[in-house]
Amino acid sequence: MSIFTFDTSYSLGKVRLVDTRKINIQVNSDEDLRKARVGQLVALALPGAVEEWLIGIIERVVKTPVLEDIPVQQEEDTTDVAELNLLRESVHNTVQLTLVGTVGLTHENSPKFSRSLVQVPEIDAGCFILRDAQLQTFMNLLSKEGKTEHSLEIGRYTIDESAKAYLDGNKLFQRHAALLGSTGSGKSWTVAAILEQASKLPSSSLIVFDLHGEYRELSYARHLRIPGPEELGKSDPALLFLPYWLLNTEELQAMFIDRSEFSAHNQVMAFQDTVVAEKKKTLESQGKTDVLNAFTLDSPVPFDVHCVISELRRLNEEMVPGANNKDKQGPFFGQFSRLLLRLNSKVSDKRYGFLFQAPTSEHAYDAMAELVKRLMDYSEDKSQIKVIDFSDVPADILPVIVGLVARIIYQVQFWMDRDKRRPLALVCDEAHLYLPKKDGKNPVEQRAIENFEKIAKEGRKYGVALLVISQRPADVSTTILSQCNNVISLRLTNGDDQNTVKRLMPESLEGLMDTLPILDMGEALVVGDAVLLPSRIKIHAPQEQPISATIEFWDRWSEAPGTPDFSKAVENMRKQNRA
Repeated sequence: MSIFTFDTSYSLGKVRLVDTRKINIQVNSDEDLRKARVGQLVALALPGAVEEWLIGIIERVVKTPVLEDIPVQQEEDTTDVAELNLLRESVHNTVQLTLVGTVGLTHENSPKFSRSLVQVPEIDAGCFILRDAQLQTFMNLLSKEGKTEHSLEIGRYTIDESAKAYLDGNKLFQRHAALLGSTGSGKSWTVAAILEQASKLPSSSLIVFDLHGEYRELSYARHLRIPGPEELGKSDPALLFLPYWLLNTEELQAMFIDRSEFSAHNQVMAFQDTVVAEKKKTLESQGKTDVLNAFTLDSPVPFDVHCVISELRRLNEEMVPGANNKDKQGPFFGQFSRLLLRLNSKVSDKRYGFLFQAPTSEHAYDAMAELVKRLMDYSEDKSQIKVIDFSDVPADILPVIVGLVARIIYQVQFWMDRDKRRPLALVCDEAHLYLPKKDGKNPVEQRAIENFEKIAKEGRKYGVALLVISQRPADVSTTILSQCNNVISLRLTNGDDQNTVKRLMPESLEGLMDTLPILDMGEALVVGDAVLLPSRIKIHAPQEQPISATIEFWDRWSEAPGTPDFSKAVENMRKQNRA
């Protein structure tokens, strides 16, 4: 069986340089050079009894003028001959390409594509352009191999729109993935397209961290939201309260303790001791002797924050017996004044009501199990995709709250019986807002980054995957992005963002990354373990669009003027409610 059939019209030239995966092709004529296009696929023949071809992607087309010396003899007299050098201009035509895989025949005599490179081409080996029927043959082979029982149809190949493009659903989430692109490039609809297909699987489990409410109208998802000030005290199954006792010691300290204060070390010690004492009271009242013997400061055990505040106030105002029967100031007198101010401020602030003003039922010993079920259960109708709306969370504690939810999910997976554990994926929208790459990170950001870095490094062992989404990859934690072995990059116009994505790619594909600023809306470069061939793909639009469309300014300005209700907007701002 012949894989490809080329005639002279497909010939590009011959190999003149081989450098591992980088190949230079010498092209003899300008007519042949015009066949070459950057991003086009080529095939190079390998010697041997079995038909085998190397596949490459053209990265550069070069036409170089060269001046050559031409020796000419001129007679000056009958006895002497002077040799003169004249210059003649010629042209060297070169095509530079990167090898991306091999097409060969299996034992059943059927063609198969592999990302591996067992051989490299010989010098003077022929190179042929893949186009027309030969291109369709290859692209159909990619589509056929990509379509498996665990494949995810993501779009169509730009180079041949008749060929469907598939991702390996296992490898996409096993090795983590990053979805990157500038505003308006099509990130949200790419996410929605992936969610739409995942929702059709009977026991899929994806949890979307939605920071702007873009996915709140997807009909196939279960919607949860962190309650705003106007929703405190309401009974609604969609409201997700996160009581403060779920926070571990580092997260609590990041919220309340200023490390720059002189008395910070005493504040930490007293705060921790008081919290431990309150947690012990809860365990003793519940008769949880087995937990009491093993629990730590970080154990998620309900406690009363008002009792903590009362004890800290007592220590802050304590007077102890001194000399001459006169009382003197206690060892912590006055050292907790600012801590108490911060505690009282946050506990009473309705913006943080989802933490400190949760219903009484949320402080029950069994409340955490119910919370985890709402977050991670996939057995009920429309529970395969969970969308958590964080849009009402104050920006100053957003990293801690998103990191808290991720940490709870990861730890539950970690401690779950292996035979009961089901894989799940965390879809981290707008990751640069809570997973920043900054020098001297503040404690709030640091807690979130540590939680996600742990998941990025170890999550695959316990069935927790990350899909990191950002319009500013240059601002996202390098550690987290470096763990993403699959990259779906839509248009990126910022130079720093482009360089960040290039650093995530193998050096051999840097030329392919140069197309990042010229991609069309909804078009992406897909590179990684989940795709058979690093490719430029037109992403399918989802049936249900997210609420992320860019406002058409000029069109809206062209409409007849209306009467904005500024009073209602101001009242909504006061109520912290858009309804």
